[in-house]
Amino acid sequence: MIERYGDHSANERTFLAWVRTVVAIIGFGLAAARLGQEKVTPWSEMLMLGAGALVVLIAFLRMRHVRKNIAAAELIDDTALTTDAFLMVLIASLFGLIAAFGIHVTPQ
Repeated sequence: MIERYGDHSANERTFLAWVRTVVAIIGFGLAAARLGQEKVTPWSEMLMLGAGALVVLIAFLRMRHVRKNIAAAELIDDTALTTDAFLMVLIASLFGLIAAFGIHVTPQ
């Protein structure tokens, strides 16, 4: 059995929740824009896909950082700047994805 399996699986479920959020926002954005009467510009699709990829990348880096902290033998201060910085950058990139979604679905 993997040591601290419950913590590692919770960390991975959190990462997968970020991925599901990105897939839902992008999928809904692409579908909503296609259902509209206006022609969709390719740059807004690329912007939305790029923002989604950025969110997934940051979520992956955060998952790896938390995995390293879980596996560490010594106690690690959870109030460290890197822990909070990953989360703040991840949330900011999610807001960027939502902004790209808004740009994509509004008529040009």
